[in-house]
Amino acid sequence: MKKAILTTKIGMTQIFNEEGVLTPVTVLQAGPCVVTQVKTVENDGYSAVQVGFVDKKEKGVNKPMKGHFDKAEVSPKRFVREFRFENAEEYTVGQEIKADIFAAGDKIDATATSKGKGYAGGIKRHGLKSGPSSHGSKYHRHAGSNGMASDPSKVFKGKKMPGQMGAERVTIQNLEVVKVDADENIILVKGSVPGPKKSLVMLKESVKA
Repeated sequence: MKKAILTTKIGMTQIFNEEGVLTPVTVLQAGPCVVTQVKTVENDGYSAVQVGFVDKKEKGVNKPMKGHFDKAEVSPKRFVREFRFENAEEYTVGQEIKADIFAAGDKIDATATSKGKGYAGGIKRHGLKSGPSSHGSKYHRHAGSNGMASDPSKVFKGKKMPGQMGAERVTIQNLEVVKVDADENIILVKGSVPGPKKSLVMLKESVKA
């Protein structure tokens, strides 16, 4: 991997290309991200670039992290993540990574925490079929039988049952960058991206492009 950046999801809109074709896009505020540390094989056992994103008030930072930011001579950041770049040694502490690291036509993978849906039943969560709708059935949205006989006397792991829906780490692969505004650090990505508005979205160059 040679290209990646942290972004904030602004929302969705639609644009028209030169042929008049409408394309739905997700608008992302991309960086600028600041390099807070460059990790090397000699010192850390692996090669990576640590970046910070979105300024944070100093009073909300604990002493270890404050010392870490002071050492890098950067302001405290709300989000700190690592990218295992193949060319990590080319980066320097304090360097900025901006939206122009990507270009229109690039294939990317977007990672974020999906919207939380709360506690949901099996029909909504897994798309299970409901029971008869007539009044006498007494079985409409129930999950159905999930027990076992004396052998194996348990419910197998992974069975589709009611539970917490959403609010989990999701990656959508092979999305396309439609447009990059380097001046405003805006990236337009074709289609939808996981997460609610204002959430953190990590963009990386696609592993399967």
